[in-house]
Amino acid sequence: MRIVCIGGGPAGLYFALLMKKLHPDHDVRVVERNRPYDTFGWGVVFSDATMQAMRAWDAESAAEIEDAFNHWDDIEVLFKGMRQRTTGHGFVGIGRKKLLNILQRRCEALGVQLVFETEAEGDQDFPEADLIIASDGVNSRIRQKYADVFQPDMVVRPNRYIWLGTNKLFDAFTFDFRKTDHGWFQAHIYKFDENTSTFIIETTEEAYQAHKLGEMDQQQSIDFCQDLFAEVLEGAPLMTNARHLRGSAWLNFQRLICGKWSHFNGNSHVVLMGDAAHTAHFAIGSGTKLAIDDAIELANQFQKLGHDTDKIPAVLETYEEIRRVDVARIQNAARNAMEWFEVVGTRYADTLPPKQFMYSMLTRSQRISHENLRLRDKTWLEGYERWFAEQSGIAPGKNGKVPPPMFTPYTVRNVTLPNRIVVSPMAMYSAKDGVLGDFHLVHLGSRALGGAGLVFAEMTCVSPDARITPGCLGLWNDDQIEGWKRFADFVHANSNAKVGIQLGHAGRKGATKLAWDGIDQPLEDGAWPLLSASALPYLKNSQVPKAMDRADMDRVKADFVAATKRAAKAGADWLEFHAAHGYLLSSFLSPLTNRRDDEYGGSHANRARYPLEVFRAVRAVWPEDKPISVRLSCHDWFEGGNTPEDAAIFAKMFKDAGADVIDCSSGQVWKEEKPVYGRLFQTPFSDKIRNEIGIPTIAVGAISEADHANSIISAGRADLCAVARPHLADPAWTLHEAARIGLSDIAWPKQYYSGKSQYETNLARAGQTAK
Repeated sequence: MRIVCIGGGPAGLYFALLMKKLHPDHDVRVVERNRPYDTFGWGVVFSDATMQAMRAWDAESAAEIEDAFNHWDDIEVLFKGMRQRTTGHGFVGIGRKKLLNILQRRCEALGVQLVFETEAEGDQDFPEADLIIASDGVNSRIRQKYADVFQPDMVVRPNRYIWLGTNKLFDAFTFDFRKTDHGWFQAHIYKFDENTSTFIIETTEEAYQAHKLGEMDQQQSIDFCQDLFAEVLEGAPLMTNARHLRGSAWLNFQRLICGKWSHFNGNSHVVLMGDAAHTAHFAIGSGTKLAIDDAIELANQFQKLGHDTDKIPAVLETYEEIRRVDVARIQNAARNAMEWFEVVGTRYADTLPPKQFMYSMLTRSQRISHENLRLRDKTWLEGYERWFAEQSGIAPGKNGKVPPPMFTPYTVRNVTLPNRIVVSPMAMYSAKDGVLGDFHLVHLGSRALGGAGLVFAEMTCVSPDARITPGCLGLWNDDQIEGWKRFADFVHANSNAKVGIQLGHAGRKGATKLAWDGIDQPLEDGAWPLLSASALPYLKNSQVPKAMDRADMDRVKADFVAATKRAAKAGADWLEFHAAHGYLLSSFLSPLTNRRDDEYGGSHANRARYPLEVFRAVRAVWPEDKPISVRLSCHDWFEGGNTPEDAAIFAKMFKDAGADVIDCSSGQVWKEEKPVYGRLFQTPFSDKIRNEIGIPTIAVGAISEADHANSIISAGRADLCAVARPHLADPAWTLHEAARIGLSDIAWPKQYYSGKSQYETNLARAGQTAK
């Protein structure tokens, strides 16, 4: 094959040398605009997995790269006058120039033709090539030329950064956070050779503009940064090797995703590689890793499928299919880390204590979890757990041990939960005339015996026409109080758990069949009239609800007030006000379902007017010493609907009205929604509301193990974790997770003690205990 790599970065050079090594008869060229052995940039970071792959594919270049590596295990954080350090993180760094020089020499030794100081205009310059590698970076001319084919999705991120260096050598990956009169700046610092450290400085657009950095030249920018970070620099100067850039040299990161990676231009097959195909933020140091991994996988597919030109289409198709998965995973982690740094000033730096701030930073990508931190640095994590427990009023035991964060108590008003795990409200559709019966007693009681701190029944309806289905629970008459009281008395007598009741009204999503008979499908017989903010059916075949008038509003408010009084009589410890998932109160909050042109539609204040009116009436009759949480849909997952920014506005309104906690869910407002699922996918909503609005939160959604809960609570992303489906599969999920992480001093019901010891022993024998 005749192969041309346009761009002599890590992707182009490494693919060139691999293909020439695997098949010496290939004609391989690399075309690079810069001079031989010349490059820009400071240090780059590698992962151990990528290095292992490089050793397997080309031991010669790998050995030389490893000889030039600088390895460090520690992360150090400078924040608010504290210097905190943790170990066991295992980074390796190398100068970008050193790396490229090694790859250039290896290419020359193998017979790759290196063409320097040549500006390739595009693929049309090489009509004779069978395969053209577009490794020409984030501003790829080839990708831009075929934008309709490659479908690039480029997002310019809001933060500004400048990439500098210093001759001060740092023995840890160091993060330094500095507050100015106009906002926070942070430095990402790491040593990459025997003389130099990378020094990336990042800040918000607002701080950048307020300090007039855009009006400075490069030297003035450098002088500003030297003054700001003088303490950590200890007199060492900052340096730039980007004098070719105009102005102050501050940049915005560009996040790139492409819909397609390859194209046949009539003569040659063209494929994107490295930053031309995708970018990942420097916050997790994965850009070079992705480029090298791209090169390895494309070479690997040629080895598997064949090096003949007729195999190129199949190779490119398989290459993209495989790499797209890993790239998406890395980009997701990079996005989480990137967003953490973008909001660090408004969300974390001014709200979290220094120790929790460091934990939050270490776990910012959500790839590093609580137990992963224990593997990396057990001493540091146990110290953090002791600090966290002390904040909850727990002193270490005689052995110095404390429970992990999810097993610390949590107090709201005068109610103290024994731990941070909540059994989320889950519809059972098994009530008759709204009465909580034997099924619910056994179902909910077993979850209380199973160790959860707070047990919610399903959404409990405030009137017969507030039900989702005929099988929903209710509190619309005094006869229904007895079932609830029986449940509350059982839980209080037999466990340390607290009882929660979630009050709601189905609105436009009511009068439907039981879930197993057709979820969301309208009743064919026995339906009742529906109410909503606007006369919009949920499904095309759903009943059209009535847009509520003032009389309807007064009646529904009175129903909520009456149900709240009954919940108090029943002995509930905690009330939740359901304003999510497209039900009645949620239908007012979302612009998708609220099309009103009166004082209850339009602005945030108008859309929240009626839900807040009902909430205030509920808060007024609910006991002062007991908490109320509000469940919100924090993302409608549909264009034109509410976003997390809107949810934060509503959370602030409910906080001001007397809400104690926001339960952060999402979706189920609009049937055509397009949620982006994933592990802990709704936790960022909780994180935002808790740390920007300053109100405790409940995280919910794809939380399935103790490691998840401990990570969320430790980082301050939520105060409580609601667990739904895992509790359906395992009533004793909380106790079992305690055993799984080696926590043996958590009390089980005395009747089950023999089972406790056997369960823990079996886990230990199977090697499933985490610590």
